[in-house]
Amino acid sequence: MVIVTVEQSMSLTSVCVFCGASTGTHPAYREAAAALGRALAERKLTLVYGGGAVGLMGIVADAALAAGGEVIGIIPQSLKDKEIGHSGLTRLEVVDGMHARKARMAELSDAFIALPGGLGTLEELFEVWTWGQLGYHAKPLGLLEVNGFYSKLTDFLDHIVGEGFVREAHRDMLQTSESPQTLLDALDAWQPVVTPKWAEQKPS
Repeated sequence: MVIVTVEQSMSLTSVCVFCGASTGTHPAYREAAAALGRALAERKLTLVYGGGAVGLMGIVADAALAAGGEVIGIIPQSLKDKEIGHSGLTRLEVVDGMHARKARMAELSDAFIALPGGLGTLEELFEVWTWGQLGYHAKPLGLLEVNGFYSKLTDFLDHIVGEGFVREAHRDMLQTSESPQTLLDALDAWQPVVTPKWAEQKPS
């Protein structure tokens, strides 16, 4: 197997955050969202997110804005009223649908972080991770671990590596930390790797 390290051409300037439109049941989730928003603003990193004003989405955006940060929200017209589109952002873009939303967030971002969230958060994370695995982008990804929220998921990810369905290099694309600052450091320092996909392997 050939693994090629690709040097990054620039440091991070913007980070996309995937997170829930709910706040969850534990105060730690709200605290982590606020801490991440502040950390992004302190580093002069633009926050790109789903554009909602409720749940962890609203908390991370409000925290970044209160700390003087720039926040760009991307929301489909069909969800603008349901998720209560945030009216106080640096910029709110209304797009045609979910595919356009995800593509636009990816286009504007240099890295991706998932806070705790539900099915939409997981779907967004895994789609952008798959894009990286397939070589459509070379941008780092991270999980902000809060109160053990992602512990079972990371155990399962290690399991599917052991079962031969995911390469270790692709598993290592996803950084995990309990600290926003440490996670941002890891994403900024991350070096993308290119590994052959399964279809490119010669039979042994």
